[in-house]
Amino acid sequence: MYVVSVLVLVLAVSAACCLGSGFVLQQNAAQRAPIGDFMSPRLLLDLVRMPRWLAGIGLMVAGMVLSALALGWGQVSLVEPLVATNLFFAMWLSRLWTRQPLGRQGWAGLALLAGGVTAFIVAGQPHGGVSEAGALRHWLIVGLVVGIALMLAGLAKHDRLSVAAPVMLAIAAGLLYGLQDALTRISGQRLSGGGWPELMTSWQPYGVIALGVTGLVLVQSAFETAPLRMSLPALTAAQPLAGIACGVGFLGDRLRTDAGALAWEAAGLAAIVAGIVLLGLHPAMPSGTAPQEEARDLQPH
Repeated sequence: MYVVSVLVLVLAVSAACCLGSGFVLQQNAAQRAPIGDFMSPRLLLDLVRMPRWLAGIGLMVAGMVLSALALGWGQVSLVEPLVATNLFFAMWLSRLWTRQPLGRQGWAGLALLAGGVTAFIVAGQPHGGVSEAGALRHWLIVGLVVGIALMLAGLAKHDRLSVAAPVMLAIAAGLLYGLQDALTRISGQRLSGGGWPELMTSWQPYGVIALGVTGLVLVQSAFETAPLRMSLPALTAAQPLAGIACGVGFLGDRLRTDAGALAWEAAGLAAIVAGIVLLGLHPAMPSGTAPQEEARDLQPH
């Protein structure tokens, strides 16, 4: 059991490293894409011509694979808070470019994020339950997560020039990614239990692909229209909250529910969100204003 826990820790933190670095590279490229591609699949066609964006996507895919492996050994409620530390690595890469010291804000954000993850995992002691929830509860939670994400995306598209639009897009993408992680775990269970025939005849792997593509368009649109410090905190905070909700809601994950444990779990989640916000707003995070010359070069002639 101890070996499995260490393996999950290594896989999840490695996934966070790849994801955080990949997000920084993606945003650096996406800010140069034509604004006319906002929330359109055409955005991906423009971005695929940029080597830096492709490198960022490669790192993100590696992170998703490592996260899927972690989910195969551990509960969503355990893996998601660990993956949320991707902001550590985004901050590290950003500091290499900006050469900004951490200062009080940076150290406070790191302490809150690390302390929050530790408090949630130690207090909650995430573990597997007896069985998954019934179909009705399963679909209610899936519908709720997807519905909120679509509502936020619709509001952002309606008022795409507002300051809140990229934040709403990032939250929507984070919700979809959290749900994607839950479906990835189910897909892994289908594969290990019944092999490829059972996996390919279930809907979950196709849901993983659909959520991944939709989330990618949303998050690249957020990266395109705002600095990383506005979009990445919202994305990083929403994903573990959605993943934990799905894990406890319909995957059978169990957390300690006595009064003391619940208080520490809530405090841990609050500290995670606060730490993410502090790190995301740190001056070391790229401000992300696209040079007009480079943006014009990508405009269709």
